Amino acid sequence: MNQPKNQIKNFISRFITTHDLQEDEDIFTLGFVNSMFAMQLVLFLEQEFQINIENEDLDFDNFRTINAMASFLDHKLSKTFNYH
Repeated sequence: MNQPKNQIKNFISRFITTHDLQEDEDIFTLGFVNSMFAMQLVLFLEQEFQINIENEDLDFDNFRTINAMASFLDHKLSKTFNYH
């Protein structure tokens, strides 16, 4: 799961340049997320990891931290591969 975490952190670091974001820091609480960035983050995750993020997936808890996003991805990917 370290590879997805690194990819997520690298993406976020392009936008958050004034803070070395840790894997368990809440990007919403820290004030780093606006609606435009949230959409960019969702699109990045869909494109980078070839997943479909559905409306029911759009829970803040899935996107608060790098760890949460990696767990969400792990869940989505395992669910996707179980159907094939």
